[in-house]
Amino acid sequence: MKRLILAVSVLLAAGTAAQAAQKIITFDKEYRPAVRAAVKWLGGTVVREFKVIDAVVADLPANVKDASLYSVEGVQTVAEDTYQRWIEAAPASMQSVPLPALDQALRSIRESTLALPEPKADAAAPADKEIPWGVARVNAAAAWDYTAGQGVKVAVIDTGVDFNHPDLAPNYKGGFNAVDPAAAPLDDQGHGTHVAGTIAAVRDNKGVAGVAPAADLYAVKVLDKNGSGQYSWIVAGIEWAIEHRMDVINMSLGGGAGTEAMRQVMIKAEEAGVTVVCAAGNDSGPVNYPAKYPQAIAVSASDSTDKIASFSSRGAEIAVIAPGVAINSTRKGGGYTSLSGTSMACPHVAGLAAIAAGAGAKSPAQIRATLTGAAKKLPGLTPEQQGAGLVDAFKLVR
Repeated sequence: MKRLILAVSVLLAAGTAAQAAQKIITFDKEYRPAVRAAVKWLGGTVVREFKVIDAVVADLPANVKDASLYSVEGVQTVAEDTYQRWIEAAPASMQSVPLPALDQALRSIRESTLALPEPKADAAAPADKEIPWGVARVNAAAAWDYTAGQGVKVAVIDTGVDFNHPDLAPNYKGGFNAVDPAAAPLDDQGHGTHVAGTIAAVRDNKGVAGVAPAADLYAVKVLDKNGSGQYSWIVAGIEWAIEHRMDVINMSLGGGAGTEAMRQVMIKAEEAGVTVVCAAGNDSGPVNYPAKYPQAIAVSASDSTDKIASFSSRGAEIAVIAPGVAINSTRKGGGYTSLSGTSMACPHVAGLAAIAAGAGAKSPAQIRATLTGAAKKLPGLTPEQQGAGLVDAFKLVR
């Protein structure tokens, strides 16, 4: 290890009781011991050590500058392990559905999601009352005689999952809590539970059915009750999914920037054979991270008239579009609720990816090609809005 710059020693000698700052440090593989030693010498503590990528999370005194870490041989990048909001309510200007009452909208904003009424009759409501309109729109039931995702492992990287919900419990197989590794990955916000239902709520002639109602569900909690989390929590969740050989990851979350650690773990996921499906974002602007990474299958949102939802992010990274307005699914604590967002579009595609895997697609590249090959362009939408178009599940198994 190179000698650290003299200024670091001077800062340490001052011994000020500064508040700690948390950093994600990436480095060349052979320098892991040197980086650990440098963190300790700088008065810090390694609080999380990643395995599939060469990175650590360290608590450091606030007076330790990034330049001090960059002076350690082998260090590649130093980034703030920012705590931020990763899920946002879709704006109220929804298409093809009536607006909620003011008090309902305000309550929904506080809860980080926007509840909307069910689509009107012109939304091509399915004959089977258990099948939400979005699941029907991607023609999921047409694939179920061939495969409903049996044996396909899907990780919901989100706020956790209410694995006691009767529509989710039969398919729930376990999980991981990156926020508090000693606790179960139980949903304390509601977002992850809603997402999980669209992926794999069981067929039981009541409630709702998911796109892949026989897939194995795994809850990976990376966001807290506020829908917020640190970058390192998300990286840890993806790492868990890699180590536990998930077939598909659903990430209905997004932010305006990525980190080197997140970029690297997305690459590792693809190399490990994990298909990563990501929500594009709800700001009507460019595609968010991690959907922006090339390893992600980025999903935009459509409404019940096959138009792009006004809130949906868009761009060249979009792979496919899926229903994302007034989606009825499972609710934390029991029952069902209707929400909107690319967060709701994304699990339709994760469920379709599980069907594609159940039909024989093995690698992320094969699953992506199968999904885009089974998609049909929606009239009037640009490639930046819809990618290859809306996927037909029957074409995945035909």
